[in-house]
Amino acid sequence: MVFTTPAIHALRRRFPDAQLSYIVEPAAAPVVLNNPNLSDVIVAPRVRGLGGMLADVALGRRLKAARYDVAIDFHGGPRASLLTWLSGAPVRIGYEIAGRGWMYTRRIARPRELRRRHSVENQWDLLDPLDIRPPTRSIDPVEMPADGTTTAAVEARLRQCGVRANDPIVVVHVSAGNPFRRWPIEHFVALIAKLAGDDQRRRFVVTSGPSEGDAAARVIADARSALGEDAAARVVSCGEFSLAELRALFDRAALYIGGDSGPLHIAATTHVPIVGLYGPTLPVRSAPWRSDRYRTESVDVGELPCRPCDQRVCAPGDFRCLTRIQPDQVFEACVRAIRGPSET
Repeated sequence: MVFTTPAIHALRRRFPDAQLSYIVEPAAAPVVLNNPNLSDVIVAPRVRGLGGMLADVALGRRLKAARYDVAIDFHGGPRASLLTWLSGAPVRIGYEIAGRGWMYTRRIARPRELRRRHSVENQWDLLDPLDIRPPTRSIDPVEMPADGTTTAAVEARLRQCGVRANDPIVVVHVSAGNPFRRWPIEHFVALIAKLAGDDQRRRFVVTSGPSEGDAAARVIADARSALGEDAAARVVSCGEFSLAELRALFDRAALYIGGDSGPLHIAATTHVPIVGLYGPTLPVRSAPWRSDRYRTESVDVGELPCRPCDQRVCAPGDFRCLTRIQPDQVFEACVRAIRGPSET
């Protein structure tokens, strides 16, 4: 979702007077709801069974009645392909997908192998039929505008957790979508202890996805124990954050640390220094897509015969692409991100 936002900007620039609509499921809708380049955001809940199929057919009729000229399928899944076809747009652009390619009028080849090419550039191939020039990080960064009401609510929540207005906040995101991208909990704890010792003003906000609250709680408890009673309050527990709340939190943060997952890319829509941890994925493919003015450090283990992988089976069995990334290595990247050259 975040990686499509540069394309939204480019479409608006190429067609300034166009009606640009974006179809999205509810969970990811906050990424685009406040995007100024969109004319309309259509939120389409996923419903299982016959009811879901009937709802999608009804949405397809709505799209066809609106008489869109072009439909672009950035997702490529069965539901997205169907809605693209049901739109009836005379130009329907999508990837060459076995069994569904016929739903598009313009099909774009997508190699099956994991290319050493950024996902934004891969998706940009879908814009080639519309004569849109290649993307650059400075002109076409990822975007997710902040919501003022949410920003105020997050500020109030931080105050309730004991974080003062001038406290530098380090956001540590401990989940990464699946075990193939999850750095060990004990490594997060060791990193927080080192960062806390490096600057006693820092406050640490530990976040996670909805399914990994237990992992976040363990990091908070173990980090507090490692810091001792006098400094334990510097690791704050603020509960779960929605996508919109994470976006507001990152605006307030002095540093973001996390694996290759959605929150890292939401952080990239802000100016916060980022330290990304990459295991089975490659920074060249999914590092934050934003201007080089904003400090970004990508940490990985280097070349491995099994890396990158399809994240279904760990061939060596020990997740070495992540477990071999050491806390000291990440700490050094954090120092570079925080104390690097000043923004110009």
